[in-house]
Amino acid sequence: MRKKSKTALIVGTAVIAGLVYAGVNFVSLEQPSYRVVDKRDGIEYRQYEPYLVSETVIERAGDYKDAGNEGFRRLFRYISGGNAGQSKISMTVPVKQTATSEKIAMTVPVEQSAAAEGWRVAFMLPSEYTLETAPQPTDKRVSIREVPGKLTAVLRFSGRWTDSNYAKKRAALLEALEEKSVTPVGEVQNAFYNGPYTPPFLRRNEVLVEIDRLPAGANG
Repeated sequence: MRKKSKTALIVGTAVIAGLVYAGVNFVSLEQPSYRVVDKRDGIEYRQYEPYLVSETVIERAGDYKDAGNEGFRRLFRYISGGNAGQSKISMTVPVKQTATSEKIAMTVPVEQSAAAEGWRVAFMLPSEYTLETAPQPTDKRVSIREVPGKLTAVLRFSGRWTDSNYAKKRAALLEALEEKSVTPVGEVQNAFYNGPYTPPFLRRNEVLVEIDRLPAGANG
């Protein structure tokens, strides 16, 4: 069964609140496609399809939230017109185009992970684009990259977006994978499905990480 993910990595309440005030409906945004290949013991295993991202690396930031906010601002400027075609953002999908300006849709997830240089923050580009047709950023700190398809383990939880919640769920996910002799690939990411004004007990949050294989006996 194929689903659309509705995740975005946490980038700071102030930035997300700004999107809410701007009228962004997180649920309506285009998202990467994935297929659930197995689910057991509270862990969902998903096969994601390849997709394009615009991304930037934040080299000097106080913490991951500061990095997320700065990265989000850079990438939001890119999709708002900071590119060679001066393309403008379309806050809903499908993407509509006119003869005078191409519209780049806002999408989720906003991806954030640790990198050797600092923090890497990325936006998924709408699926209509390829590496050849994606508008080129005017900010040299922003680049376009294709993310290959990947197998991912996901743990879902509700509650507030706090460092302690993330640390607790991250540890639970990694412990579950270790018990199943599944090796994580890269950094664990923190993801959310809702805007900041959704009551914490109704929020859908996730921690997720790429993995090398499915656990023994999986259906996939």
